[in-house]
Amino acid sequence: MTGEEGRPRVGALSTWTTRRWLRVGVALSLAILALLGATGAWVLSRTATISKDLVDVRSPALTTAIRLETAILNQETGIRGYGLTGTPDFISPYRRGLSEQKANEARLADLLKGDPEGRKDLSAVQEAVARWQESFARPVAAAPPGAPSPLAGERAREGKKAFDRVRNALNGQQERLRAERARARDDLMATTAMRNWVFASIGALIVLLTALIFEGLRRGINRPLEQLGTEARTIAGGEFDHDITPTGPADLRRLSGEIDFMRRRLVRELAFSEEARLRLDAQAAELQRSNAELEQFAYVASHDLQEPLRKVSSFTQLLQRRYAGQLDARADQYIDFAVDGANRMQVLINDLLDFSRVGRLHNAHKNVDLDTVLARTLSTLSVAIEEADATIALDPLPTLVADPTQMGMLWQNLLGNAVKFRRPGTPPEIRVTAEREGELWRFTITDNGIGIEPEYADKVFVIFQRLHTKDAYSGSGIGLAMCKKIVEFHGGTIGVDPEYREGARITFTLAPEPPEAIGPSTLPEATRSGAEHAP
Repeated sequence: MTGEEGRPRVGALSTWTTRRWLRVGVALSLAILALLGATGAWVLSRTATISKDLVDVRSPALTTAIRLETAILNQETGIRGYGLTGTPDFISPYRRGLSEQKANEARLADLLKGDPEGRKDLSAVQEAVARWQESFARPVAAAPPGAPSPLAGERAREGKKAFDRVRNALNGQQERLRAERARARDDLMATTAMRNWVFASIGALIVLLTALIFEGLRRGINRPLEQLGTEARTIAGGEFDHDITPTGPADLRRLSGEIDFMRRRLVRELAFSEEARLRLDAQAAELQRSNAELEQFAYVASHDLQEPLRKVSSFTQLLQRRYAGQLDARADQYIDFAVDGANRMQVLINDLLDFSRVGRLHNAHKNVDLDTVLARTLSTLSVAIEEADATIALDPLPTLVADPTQMGMLWQNLLGNAVKFRRPGTPPEIRVTAEREGELWRFTITDNGIGIEPEYADKVFVIFQRLHTKDAYSGSGIGLAMCKKIVEFHGGTIGVDPEYREGARITFTLAPEPPEAIGPSTLPEATRSGAEHAP
C-alpha cells in the first residue's frame, strides 16, 4: 500500500513507542488476569457455598431426619408394648420419644428454613404423626397401667394404618434429603473440577503471558538494541560510512536515527579535521622550513654580520685613539657617535641571538638547583649590586627540571632590571620569594625602584618596547621579552603585579618538569656549533 506522492504508508502500530507497547501489553495482561481472577474467585465462592450447604445443612438435615424417625419408632414400640401388657416400663420410651421428636423437629425446621420443599415434607411428617398420636398413641397412653388396654386391640388395625402413613412420610422426607445431599455432592465435585481447571488455566496463561512478554521484549527491545550496539561497534571499529538501520519501536528507531545523524556529523567533522590536519602538516612543514631559515639567519648574523661590524668598530676606535684632539670638536663628536653606534649594534645583535636561541638551542633539561643558579647570577651581577649598594633578601628556592642556561638568563635579566631601575638616591631593596601553587611554583621579585605603571604591564614584555630612553637607562629592550619566552618555554606565565605601587613586583610560575620535549635544531651540528659559540 502506498499513500499520496508514492510514499509508503506507515501502519499505525509502527508509530508506537516502547512505552506505549509496554502500557498496552501490561493493560491487556492485567485485564486477562483480572477476568481469570474474577472467574477463579467466583468458582472459589461457589465451591465454598456448596461445601457449606452440604456440610452445614444437607448432611445434618438427613441425620436429624433419621433421628426423628428413630424417636417416632421408639414411641410406636413403647405404645404398642404398653397397650398389650399395661406395664409402666413401656411408657418411658414413648415419653422420651416425644421429647426427642420435638427437639429433632425444631432442629429440622431450623436447618430447612431456606428449603420450602423440605419444610413441606417436615409438615407432612408432623401431620401424620399428629393423627397417629391423636387416634391411637394418646388414648393408649392414657389407659391405667397394670392391665392391657382394650383400645390397643380395638384400634390396632386403625393404629397400624395411621403409623404406616407416618412411615411413608418419613421415608419420603429421607429420600428427598438423600437426593438433595447427593445433588449437592455432585455440584461440589463439578465445581471443584471447574476450580481446578480455572486455576490450571490461570497458571498456564501466566506462563504464556510471561513467555510472550519476554519474547516481545527480546524482539521489540533487546534485538533492536543489540543490532544498534553491533552497528555502533562497527562504526567505532573504523567503518564510518556504515549506515545504521532503524528497527524496533518508534522511539528506538528515532534513537537509531539520532545516532546515525551523529555518525554523519562525525564523518563530516572527521573529513574537516583531516583537511585541517593536512593544512596543519603543510603549515608545520612551512614553519620548519622558516625555522631553518631563521637558524640560518642567526648563523649569518653571528658570523657574516658581526665580522664587518667588528671592523667598523675597531677602525672607528682606532680613529678615536689616533686622531683624538687633532681634528675639530665636530669630527671628535662624529667619531664618538660612530663608536657608540657600532658597540650598541654589536650588543643588539648578541641579544637577538640569545633571544632566538631560547627553546631552540638551549634545551638541555635536567635537575637544576635554583639556589645555585641564583648564587651564580648574583656573582655575575656583583659589581652592579655593589655600585648600587643593593640589598637582596632570598627565600629558599626549589629544584626543578629545566634548562640551566635559560634559568641563568632569566634570573640575570630580572635581578639586573631590579638593580638598574632604581630610584635616584635610594639603595635598591630586592626580595625574592618562592611558594608552591598547585602543580606549579610561583616566584616573586619585589623591588623599591621606579616601578611600572599598570597601563604598561603587558607592553614591557614585548620585544624592543622601552619605557625610557637609552640615555636614561641602558639596554636593548629585549630582556623582559626573553624572560617571557623562557618562562613560557618551561610551562609557566609571567606578569607584573598592578596592585603593588612601592616599586615593581614581577611574578612568574614554573612547572616542576618541562611540559613537552623540544625538538632538535634543523641546522647541521657544525653550523649549530658555530652559531652557538659565535662572538
